[in-house]
Amino acid sequence: QVQLVESGGGLVQPGGSLRLSCAASRTSFTIYTMGWYRQAPGKQRELVAHITSGGNTYYGDSVKGRFTISRDNAKKTVYLQMNSLKPEDTAVYYCNYRGIGADPYWGQGTQVTVSS
Repeated sequence: QVQLVESGGGLVQPGGSLRLSCAASRTSFTIYTMGWYRQAPGKQRELVAHITSGGNTYYGDSVKGRFTISRDNAKKTVYLQMNSLKPEDTAVYYCNYRGIGADPYWGQGTQVTVSS
C-alpha cells in the first residue's frame, strides 16, 4: 500500500542542516515531476520545491537559496537538502508526484523540528 516513504527528519538547531529522502516505487518514476511539501500544525500544506523529469527545479520563496532538491532516478529517490534551517521550517515534510499522476494517498511524512 505504501508507495512513497519519507525519511531523514529530526530535531535540529537553527542554522543546522538536514537531508530528507523520499523513496518511490513506480516503475515509471523517471517521467514524473516530484515535489516536496510541508505542513505545520494549523496550517495548509504547501509546496516547498519540485524537480521535473528533466532536472528543472522550483523553490518556494521561503526556502529559495537554502534548500536544494535533487533526484536519483536509478534509486527512484528524491532528496531535499535543507541548510540554514529556521524555526519556521518546522513541519511534517511529504513527497508526492505532481500533476495528473499525483498520488491521492499521502504518506506518513517525516517530522522536521527546528528549535534551540
